Formats: sequence, C-alpha cells, structure tokens
Amino acid sequence: MQPKTLVPSALAVAVTGALGGLASRPAQSVWFAKLKKPPYQPPRQAFPIVWPVLYADIAAVSSATLDELERTGQHDERRRYIRALAANLVLNASWSWLFFNRRMLGTSAVAAGVLAVSSADLTRRAVAVKGASAAPLALYPAWCAFATALSSHIWFLNRRR
Repeated sequence: MQPKTLVPSALAVAVTGALGGLASRPAQSVWFAKLKKPPYQPPRQAFPIVWPVLYADIAAVSSATLDELERTGQHDERRRYIRALAANLVLNASWSWLFFNRRMLGTSAVAAGVLAVSSADLTRRAVAVKGASAAPLALYPAWCAFATALSSHIWFLNRRR
C-alpha cells in the first residue's frame, strides 16, 4: 500500500469511527439500558473490539484496491470505488446517530440493512480487483448483516414504546 492512498483511506475511516463513537455514547444511557434486547445481544465490551478491527480492514483493503486500480489504469473504476467507499462510510456513521442519538429504531434498522448491502458491494468490488487478498473485507458485511438482524429485533421488541 502506498502512503498516498493509505493515509486518506485511514483518515476517512478514522473520522467515520470517531463520528459513530460520539453518537454511541448514549449506549450507556438509561434509555438504552431500558430497551428490550434479544438474547444474542453481544456484551457492550465486544463493540470496541470488533469495530476497530473492521475499520482497519476497510482502510487496508480499500487502499490496496485503490492502488491496484491506479496501477492498472482503471481510473473510472477507481473513482467508482471511492464513491462507493464514501457512501458506505456515511451510512456507517449515520447508523449510530439514527439509533443512539435520534432513537429512531425503525429507521436505524433500515439503515443497517442498506449498510450491509453497501458493505457487500464494497467487498465485491475489492475482491474483483484484489482477489483472495481482499477476502477479509467480507467480515464487514457479515457484521453489518448481524447488526441489521439485531437492530431489527430491537425495533420489534420495543415498537410500542
């Protein structure tokens, strides 16, 4: 990975994580504690472990993908990947704001589903360019699909509130 690609990718992902983290502070609130949650809700300690690993994965795989697209002269595809990545990161940060800050459970469940689709598309694009070396990015849409199920279930359990 070239620093000229890795630095902006990592910075974009770090900003996304920071914005999501700011919105997630209410996860320790009375409101969140009172929500009914499904039995498969991970412990609070899991999230600060999972997300940094996923964010590092997004930055590394995206940087390598962008470098390869540049190296092979696929400039249009490179621009499309950048747009897909930017849209994905906006969706990523938005979920936390919708769920924790705005307390819009239904909207956040839909946003999680859109994020899962966007993450799967980003993974598809990266694997098409980098092959098996991009496969670790598949953890991201898998986690987002789990988050969609979890968000939807929380919405369902608390829909009368």
